[in-house]
Amino acid sequence: MTYQILEVPVDDPRAAALRAALDEDLERRYGPLNGDEPAHIKAARIEALRVAPEEVVSTWIAVTDDAPVGHVMLRRLGSEWELKRLIVTAAARGRGIGRALTERVIDRARAGDARRVILQTGAPQPESIALYTSLGFTPMPVYEPYRATMPNSLCFELRLGPSPLTVS
Repeated sequence: MTYQILEVPVDDPRAAALRAALDEDLERRYGPLNGDEPAHIKAARIEALRVAPEEVVSTWIAVTDDAPVGHVMLRRLGSEWELKRLIVTAAARGRGIGRALTERVIDRARAGDARRVILQTGAPQPESIALYTSLGFTPMPVYEPYRATMPNSLCFELRLGPSPLTVS
């Protein structure tokens, strides 16, 4: 399967469709864990997971034969650079697309002089955890805005050195 990665606006319909597919996947994985929680906790969690368009630095999609098969975003979360909303469709998994998308995030953050990239995930996503750790991400404490509503999150960071293109 050949694919290409395109940088697109956050409101690109293909990107939005992939985020909707991710929401369905996450509901399948996490729904049973959150089934009996109070409505105010669910609302707070949804708000914590919301990504405001003005926070998005870059959005990328992977496409093959013009069909979208992967998505990721890089956002500014205060002074941090955060990887968000990584998905590769089931049919396209195992082909390096998730790795290529994550590397785009890392490269863009590094070009923006980020000192690290952070991310939040959970135990029901073992394939994501395997990808992140294989790229050098290491565990870190749960950070805001996830601490109050998702204290069992698994959060990771990748410390970045200076860009290889940086002139001293």
